[in-house]
Amino acid sequence: MRSLKVILLLCFYIPCLYAQHYEPRDFTAENIFSENIEGPNTDKAGNLYVVNFQKDGTIGLVKPNGEAELYVTLPEGSVANAIMFDKKGNMLLADWKGHNVLKVDAKTKAVSVYVHSEQFNQPNDLCISKTGKLFASDPNWKESTGKLWRIDGPGKAVLLDDKMGTTNGIELSPDETKLYVNESVQRKVWVFDVDKKGNISNKKLFYEFDDFGLDGMKCDKSGNLYVTRHGKGTIAIISPEGKLLREVQMKGKLTSNITFGGPQGKTCYVTLQDRKCVEVFESEVAGKRFRAP
Repeated sequence: MRSLKVILLLCFYIPCLYAQHYEPRDFTAENIFSENIEGPNTDKAGNLYVVNFQKDGTIGLVKPNGEAELYVTLPEGSVANAIMFDKKGNMLLADWKGHNVLKVDAKTKAVSVYVHSEQFNQPNDLCISKTGKLFASDPNWKESTGKLWRIDGPGKAVLLDDKMGTTNGIELSPDETKLYVNESVQRKVWVFDVDKKGNISNKKLFYEFDDFGLDGMKCDKSGNLYVTRHGKGTIAIISPEGKLLREVQMKGKLTSNITFGGPQGKTCYVTLQDRKCVEVFESEVAGKRFRAP
């Protein structure tokens, strides 16, 4: 059993070791997720979790060698759009269809409602602070408007802003003093100051694009923001000062979200809705959550 684990690790590590920076390659087979593939995230063991495996309303587990399998099926009427983990390894899901944030128990896989609100539009993306405060984007696609929420615990949703555009990607800076939120339709990325209690202030325009939609975002350890450009098929990497450093061209066009992982924390997993699969590329900087063994 131990030798098998070593082989699987080598199958994952060796390609990463020799891959060129910012060169995309397939990580999973095509067409194994639904067209709503989104919300990738990794656990401490190096497994990747992605929403809507084979059909909507499921979560898929992708092993380090790229093989995917069903992890959990959500209750009827729930479809997740984003995955985040708390300190105990429990999975928190933005359930846009059920107007919930769901919790999947790390040990039992039992699914429960973490928070529900009739004021939710369609919870879309999530990020979490080191103290466990969850931030959620909440777009109204029909009206091209959106809200921003902080969730302090089970059943505790705090409305932070209800006068935004179509809120989508959301991410905290590495030092957690800044909160980035993008608006898909308006093609803008905003930045807020964040205090220790999770209150936001001093909203400023961080970056604005001329074309294509925006989707999920993640930060690396240097504070650079990686923004998925839905329709263009690129990942825009923007410095903390708001300068576009580069755009990474993926194989597919409908880039929906991104996360970091891999043995050095520099592997970027990107979900593609047109190809219904996951592509990867290697960054020069590790993701902000990476901790060396």
